[in-house]
Amino acid sequence: MTFNNAYDIFEAAEAGFGLAYLPEEMVRPWVLDGRLISVLEDWCPVWPGFHLYYPNRRQPSRAMTLLVEALRYRP
Repeated sequence: MTFNNAYDIFEAAEAGFGLAYLPEEMVRPWVLDGRLISVLEDWCPVWPGFHLYYPNRRQPSRAMTLLVEALRYRP
């Protein structure tokens, strides 16, 4: 089956149609309940976060500056 979004993939997996590649945060409650099981865990990459690539030598718009500041990592 082919789907255009993760929610349809999730519904198909929950209905028992087979394997699904979905974000862990999306399915964690169902995995903890045992309604879904995690497979191929050794092959699942760790998601370190978002990365934003943008030209920093140009004068950015105010919207771009606000987006960069909102997404900037602060420990």
